[in-house]
Amino acid sequence: MSRREYPQKPIVGVGAIVVKEGKVLLVKRAAPPSRGLWAIPGGSLELGETLQRGAEREILEETGIRIKAGSPVYAFDFLEYDAQNKLQYHFVVVDMEAEYVAGEVQAADDALDASWVSPEDLPGMPVSKNTLKILKARGFISA
Repeated sequence: MSRREYPQKPIVGVGAIVVKEGKVLLVKRAAPPSRGLWAIPGGSLELGETLQRGAEREILEETGIRIKAGSPVYAFDFLEYDAQNKLQYHFVVVDMEAEYVAGEVQAADDALDASWVSPEDLPGMPVSKNTLKILKARGFISA
């Protein structure tokens, strides 16, 4: 069991919405929760790290892409319960707007895959519900 499972307090997650040439950067998650689903890249904030720095580090670790993180643009609660109705995961996720700086996409760290994805590609992909909500709220896809 990872330290993320059955937490004693919520874990702060940070991600980044990076759009380049009409495509958004997504990763296919390798670890639970949401294993196998495409999502906004990100991970857990480290002690002493700002939201911007955390987003920049996580996106580089997961995708090989360097970004310049801006302001928070979306936040949500992620709670998942096990079969016995015990809280298995509790994240408070803050997604940052970010600008592409450099790099070629390559899946690394805890990503099975990483890619620049167009709005037209999304309907055929297994995408997390929260990612779809974020992309709709940001106007990347229509409601």
